[in-house]
Amino acid sequence: MDFRNIEYLKEGNDLQKEVFWLLDKNAIFQKLKDFDPILTGTYPLQINTKSSDLDIICYWKNKDEFEKLLVREFGKEDQFSVKRKKINSQLSIIATFEIDSFQFEIFGQNIPSEEQYSFRHMLIEYKLLERYGDEFRNKIIALKEHGYKTEPAFAKLLNIKGDPYIELLKY
Repeated sequence: MDFRNIEYLKEGNDLQKEVFWLLDKNAIFQKLKDFDPILTGTYPLQINTKSSDLDIICYWKNKDEFEKLLVREFGKEDQFSVKRKKINSQLSIIATFEIDSFQFEIFGQNIPSEEQYSFRHMLIEYKLLERYGDEFRNKIIALKEHGYKTEPAFAKLLNIKGDPYIELLKY
């Protein structure tokens, strides 16, 4: 599966097709093209719930340019906010907003997109979902609907001890 190209969404379930249309109509990836955007999280894996947002990770080399682009391109969207936060000792810039009832989170770090935890987790989760099938997928969704975040849900079903965000990378 090539998660770097969102074309796969056009062949997915109805919600994935809607997400593709929304991303395309609003030129989200075109606006972010200089920052190596990748859609990660629950929608690519078909484990989204009603509270899921569209997670897009980006790689910035200049934090100020990235933040200015976020404000310029998405600042007019409903519920827009942008903040800087240290995550795993890395400065992260996070913008959130809403378009057509879909929540967005654009997450940028000075780490190549394919090396960020979100992308690495998604690849592992994709392989696990492929290996264990629909029953496993449905259990993950059920845990998420009961308040679990994605990585802790996987850790619970796989009996992974410790920090699920770190241990899942070792699995």
